[in-house]
Amino acid sequence: MRPQPVPYDGGARPTLAVFKLASCDGCQLTLLDCEDQLLAVAGRLDISHFLEASSAVRPGPYDLALVEGSVTTPADAERVREIRSAARFLVTIGACATAGGIQALRNFADVEEFRATVYARPDYIATLTTSTPVSAHVPVDFELRGCPIDRGQLLEVITAFLAGRKPDVPNHSVCFACKRRGTVCVTVAHGTPCLGPVTHAGCGAICPAYGRGCYGCFGPSASVNLPALIPLLRRDGMSDDDVRRALRTYNAASFAEVEGAPS
Repeated sequence: MRPQPVPYDGGARPTLAVFKLASCDGCQLTLLDCEDQLLAVAGRLDISHFLEASSAVRPGPYDLALVEGSVTTPADAERVREIRSAARFLVTIGACATAGGIQALRNFADVEEFRATVYARPDYIATLTTSTPVSAHVPVDFELRGCPIDRGQLLEVITAFLAGRKPDVPNHSVCFACKRRGTVCVTVAHGTPCLGPVTHAGCGAICPAYGRGCYGCFGPSASVNLPALIPLLRRDGMSDDDVRRALRTYNAASFAEVEGAPS
């Protein structure tokens, strides 16, 4: 994280801008889903650009910019540089913005073949061969993970910005969250394949609480030991292709960089 912003001093309200690149809009909707808390936030911030909520747009510079989505086109790459230059504090939100998202599956395949298969006139489509996180193109002050992000963590990031402190967002694995909510380990008790031991906490361990293995939608945690986990996944019935697909689903670019990840 870059140096923290100066705390809000009670003068002119700080400006907030929310931008979208290649994504499904789910993380922006998480902000709207804050409902009553969003009203409190709006009372402390001047929302200058948020097309998901209002067509009213005011030009930068902005004190805080939230960016959803990955960089998948030359226009995206140029736009994110413009956003960075206009933002004092830039936070990327969601798996797409922090790890390339599901669309980063293109990184392991032939993009030209995809384009020719999907579009009747592929010559009209300008795209990059990879889908990359925003941090691959510009400096980012904080990354908030998830597909979608957790609204409690989002509110914590905005509150931390207003207070001029570092966001208190945990970096441990989903296994910690399972223990805290008293959820029985699905792998130990039922032999269910689960990515919880290597996945960043933040979802509240929803899937294991309902008897399913973690799908890894919050990306790799701070301490990842794939060489120890992969044999357990195989033991519980996953083939090498299954393991590869599981790790690449939500955070393809991120898990691919972890030591021990299958190629």
